[in-house]
Amino acid sequence: MQTKKENEYRIASPQELERLWEKNIARNPGDSRWVRWRDAYIGYNRKGMAVTFAVVLGGEPVGEGTLLFSPGCGAIEGRTALADGSTVANVNALRIEKAYEGQGHISRLMRAMENWAKARGYQALTIGVDAWETRNLGIYLHWGYGRFVMAEEEDGALVLYYRKEL
Repeated sequence: MQTKKENEYRIASPQELERLWEKNIARNPGDSRWVRWRDAYIGYNRKGMAVTFAVVLGGEPVGEGTLLFSPGCGAIEGRTALADGSTVANVNALRIEKAYEGQGHISRLMRAMENWAKARGYQALTIGVDAWETRNLGIYLHWGYGRFVMAEEEDGALVLYYRKEL
């Protein structure tokens, strides 16, 4: 008798990472940025500049979050207040498929990411949120990301960055 696979919140395998990006690109047809982002994030993982975690339900990756360690990652562009390569990392590309929203999967994934970072000597994590995304901001504040770090305009949107000590 085969048992049902449990929900998992862990580092994505290379195959799961590819599958997550296939889905992201398919959900955003005609937007070439997603292809560039896929190449960048897979490259960051391969080079040890980042690690992507996955929400895996029944063997299928349905959500993700990436810890960026290096200020050399394009998403944080040399801003060492967001990731310095040794003590501070940035939570980036945090998302889940619509069908699984509001079920606590991203909260569990965040705990796994935070525990992993703390076990490796990181002292703090940062996270960014578009200023208009008040629901997400409320969630991040609830998770303990309460120390304001900076605000930046990125791609025409105001992004607010917050920090949590681990």
